[in-house]
Amino acid sequence: MDPTTAQIVLEAFPITDADADADDNDNDEDSANETEMLLVRMPVGTARAFAKRTREIVGAGRPTCPLCGYPIDADGHICTLPEV
Repeated sequence: MDPTTAQIVLEAFPITDADADADDNDNDEDSANETEMLLVRMPVGTARAFAKRTREIVGAGRPTCPLCGYPIDADGHICTLPEV
């Protein structure tokens, strides 16, 4: 929360593969320093409504596969269990 503006500040960063990042660093150091980020500022009341709606959407989401834990699509699910 930013107390000077009474806003909630959300910063979202992409999920990256550590191995892929290490390979990218070797090829182009300038692009490695540039990180994508989504920045959202919203009033506290709006943030509360956003959180409530997000919980509703996630709660109504797709069921998870009991074997692999990934969401099951409406069209079906091909379970790709990791090899042990």
